[in-house]
Amino acid sequence: MSKGLSQRTVTNRSEAQALWVAEAGRCELRRQPLEPVQKGEVFVRTLFSGVSRGTENLVFQGKIPQSEWERMRGPNMEGSFTFPIKYGYASVGVVEEGPAGLIDKTVFCLYPHQNFYIVPHENVIVLPDLLPARRAVLAANMETALNIIWDAGILPGDRVAVYGAGVVGLLVAFLATRICGTETSIIDRDRQKEARASDLGLAFVEAGSLEGEFDILINASGSGEALADALDHAGQEARIVEASWYGSRLVELSLGQSFHSRRLQLISSQVGSIPPARRARWNYSRRLAKALELLCDVRLDHLISGETAFSDLEGAYPRILSSDETLCHRIRY
Repeated sequence: MSKGLSQRTVTNRSEAQALWVAEAGRCELRRQPLEPVQKGEVFVRTLFSGVSRGTENLVFQGKIPQSEWERMRGPNMEGSFTFPIKYGYASVGVVEEGPAGLIDKTVFCLYPHQNFYIVPHENVIVLPDLLPARRAVLAANMETALNIIWDAGILPGDRVAVYGAGVVGLLVAFLATRICGTETSIIDRDRQKEARASDLGLAFVEAGSLEGEFDILINASGSGEALADALDHAGQEARIVEASWYGSRLVELSLGQSFHSRRLQLISSQVGSIPPARRARWNYSRRLAKALELLCDVRLDHLISGETAFSDLEGAYPRILSSDETLCHRIRY
């Protein structure tokens, strides 16, 4: 009997445990009942989930503006942004019940931090054979990075500057370097992040030290100062992509001086929408499948900055979100 089959014989399918944010700044593990699996659904036993620090911290602190509540709803979140809320979108697990073709398959699902769950079978996607489950928690971040690359419109030979050596910024720079002839730099104020950039083969520049003009500049730092610096280093008719999301924070930006004479393009990128030029051929499933394929590179293991047992998550979660050292933090079930 396979390992997957033997595990299924002891799984309690009537109850799950999940991380809930009970109120701003306080979370807890809660038990909740599970209904029987219906036709067309799958029962998933979670192996790992990933903490996406930027967005999850805004949710945890109650800093999602009311105007964005509907757009920010995760595919399988429960509760509301006024609390309590169950939020997250990077889960990897094994299908234990469902259509025959999915049994024992390792899958990715946009699901919160929970040890067992039931979803329609079309909500899960099978991992490529070469992608280990422990790395697949980066899938949502890679999907975001891929969308940013599309919005940026990077072409061979472009000089590219990526601000912010967090997990999304590093993934964007990693993808940009694979476009033929590009010269890509990643900029961050924390010099200690140079080692992680080097692990991915990226050229690191400390904030304030960037020189020259660039064709494409991408801000994934969450810093208005970085966005202002990107404008300063944008060449004639360059494109600046704002990939950060500030929640309810305000950003002050000067659009005077040579902003108009250089005919600069300042655009936003958000993973919730596929860029218009791609919509005729791409849907969300195809994009996610490509993101999983792009993760089949062992160097990307360097983006997992730590691991915590699910049973310890209630106490560890605030610390994970508050640490500047966190890239993608993996939860082990």
